[in-house]
Amino acid sequence: MQLISRSTQSSPSTHSPSIQAPLSEAPERVVVLIDGANLFYAAMQLGLEIDYTRLLHCLTKGRLLVRAYFYTGVDRTNEKQQRFLLWMRHNGYRVVAKDLIQHPDGSRKADLNIEMAVDMLTLSQHCDRIVLLSGTGDLTYAVDHVAYRGVQIEVVSLPTMTSDSLINVCDRFVDLSKLKPEIEKLRPVQARIPD
Repeated sequence: MQLISRSTQSSPSTHSPSIQAPLSEAPERVVVLIDGANLFYAAMQLGLEIDYTRLLHCLTKGRLLVRAYFYTGVDRTNEKQQRFLLWMRHNGYRVVAKDLIQHPDGSRKADLNIEMAVDMLTLSQHCDRIVLLSGTGDLTYAVDHVAYRGVQIEVVSLPTMTSDSLINVCDRFVDLSKLKPEIEKLRPVQARIPD
């Protein structure tokens, strides 16, 4: 595509069209913030084993990835979890982890909402869009503040696991179940031996 502009010189003899290069748009800069517990329970509900490489590719889709964060509670004695988090660190994710705390009802949880909110506010200065995989209404105020700064907010989760207040302040809500074919871990096709 060529853009043609007229010269601004005053002489009529110099009014010939000049060719200018089209303005190329820089790719949209995106930050991905993943609430590990929310994603884990959503995947369980969908019967989905997530391929985290495909997930990151799906969430960025031609956009420039600034950072991808994965927030999770950890059990330091769980070797399988430790291997998974090491893999995440080596494959494009910054892992923000906090020890799980035992609650009186027997449940174990690590609350990482403050860490997510602080990172969201800090990183919003360096991106055009934040993709937030979480459903907690505790992040509503931070999301609203970041959106007020002009950063687009995309929330990805299951509708049944997402606060209405979070859906109401985001620019776009994506139902995680619709992404299942794009983020599901693929099983190798077994070669069939002819009879």
